Amino acid sequence: MSEIYLEGVKKYIDASLILKNVTFMAAEGEKVGIVGENGSGKTTILKLIAGILTLNHCAGYPNAPVPPGYDEGWVILPKNLTSAYMEQIPDYPEGIKVLDVLNLAFEEIHQIEKEMHRMEEEMAFFEGTDLDRAMKRYSDLIQTFEMKGGYDQEEKLGRVCKGLHFDDSFLHKEFKLLSGGEKTTLSLARLLVDRPDILLLDEPTNHLDMEAVEWLEGFLKEYKGIVIVVSHDRYFLDHIVTKIIEIEDKVSTTFKGNYSEYMKQKEENLRILSNHYKDQKKKIATIEKSVKELRDWAMSSDNNKFFQRAASIRIKLDKMDRIEKPVIDKQKMKLNLNAAERSGNITLKAVGLYKEFSGRTIFRDAGIMVNYGERVALIGPNGSGKTTFLRLLLGELIPDIGKVGFGANVMYAYFPQNINFMNEELTVLDCFREDKFIEEGKAREYLAKYMFYGKNVFKKVKHLSGGERVRLKLSQLLFEEINLLILDEPTNHLDTFSIETIERALEGFKGSILFISHDRYFINKISDRVIAIEENRLISYTGNYDDYKSVKEEMLLKVTRRDLMDKRKK
Repeated sequence: MSEIYLEGVKKYIDASLILKNVTFMAAEGEKVGIVGENGSGKTTILKLIAGILTLNHCAGYPNAPVPPGYDEGWVILPKNLTSAYMEQIPDYPEGIKVLDVLNLAFEEIHQIEKEMHRMEEEMAFFEGTDLDRAMKRYSDLIQTFEMKGGYDQEEKLGRVCKGLHFDDSFLHKEFKLLSGGEKTTLSLARLLVDRPDILLLDEPTNHLDMEAVEWLEGFLKEYKGIVIVVSHDRYFLDHIVTKIIEIEDKVSTTFKGNYSEYMKQKEENLRILSNHYKDQKKKIATIEKSVKELRDWAMSSDNNKFFQRAASIRIKLDKMDRIEKPVIDKQKMKLNLNAAERSGNITLKAVGLYKEFSGRTIFRDAGIMVNYGERVALIGPNGSGKTTFLRLLLGELIPDIGKVGFGANVMYAYFPQNINFMNEELTVLDCFREDKFIEEGKAREYLAKYMFYGKNVFKKVKHLSGGERVRLKLSQLLFEEINLLILDEPTNHLDTFSIETIERALEGFKGSILFISHDRYFINKISDRVIAIEENRLISYTGNYDDYKSVKEEMLLKVTRRDLMDKRKK
């Protein structure tokens, strides 16, 4: 059985300690999820397994003492295992097309195939011993070709292309013309076609629509090799992984089960640790009281034996392994979304909406109504028109026919999918104050709610991480009172801890919410209605994502039954 091990891994990058003690094992067929805050070292672990990063051991390790700045531990992989890591977008030659990139996964097979064809031509001229040797070599090549999946190339390629919606026009598109999201999806597709023994995926659901993510879930469930995935997609982790590796304070902890089971175990472990800490604290207080009493008795009776007993107890107390106080509430965004004066009963409305781009129909007689206080998720495949609808609503686009707009007294804030700032050279503090009359002290106090503390407020916007840019944009949008939040992919670039903070804040918001998201866990937590873009229309479903899926599955079942009945009648 194939297994990989990380044992006591300590990793520096330059002079910074990235990982202090990471230990876990993954066996053949296991699906392992790595979770932790942004910057906790999750991607570093994947790169160590992939061999992109190595451990810089000092001479004599592990016998010699390890000086500061040197790595420790081991990453152990069987030599015969192949691994693939979904890394940054590679460069390809000019003119290469999507299909050519996918076929690179079969490069070794194609070389074997060429060698087989060459030998077929040569064997026509061989006789006797030469022919026997050639036949043996040819037989070995056929076995290798079959073992590498040479006869399954079209099936493998077709399955992945169908699952990720790669149509013929996309397959013949030049690589350089692809968007960033399309290039990322193509990199994932090439990995899946290749089918290595160890599949290392870093945020694989980014840029995928829900249908593609659900296909990927099904693909990975059947995958025979080891899958190690870094993801903030909690729904995806719930459906795929059987083990969670949490990276916290540069140390790993292993939990059995999926993401929801990990959260329950973590909460229970924290409760038990908190109780142990409280019990030990009481015990220490009791012992210290005894030591004080013994010393008081020794002083009052001038009895040295009491001093000796007190000293003996104090030595034992000093040697006691102290339980560190567990951190119950880690630093989180402290959002308080107070809605402005409520809007009218109708928050937004679309009637008889038609919109086309370059002859392609986006909406045909589409219409919806959102009432005050509703939390509505707008979903649909990539390119179906979700962001287009928001742009129509905000007046950035004009409908060809029909009307779309806000109700009475609506005060909204819009969170865009692509976060941009007017001047990236400004500091966080200056960027926030740019169009506001607010004192520096009050601004810094407000920004602290969004986890910008101390010197962080003087960090330039251009140097902010993806998660920090999201927090800064939120701080700007939510400074004014509002009664409608419009969010376009609000959980992109955030780790799970930040997403959960936003969820808690949104749960307390009294106004209306309209949001686009591919994050099914987020939709389940926030929405009470789902509006799906289907056949150029806006179709409403009551409830969250799971409720929507149940209705769709029931509808599909009814159609299947009806088709079977029709076939029987014929």
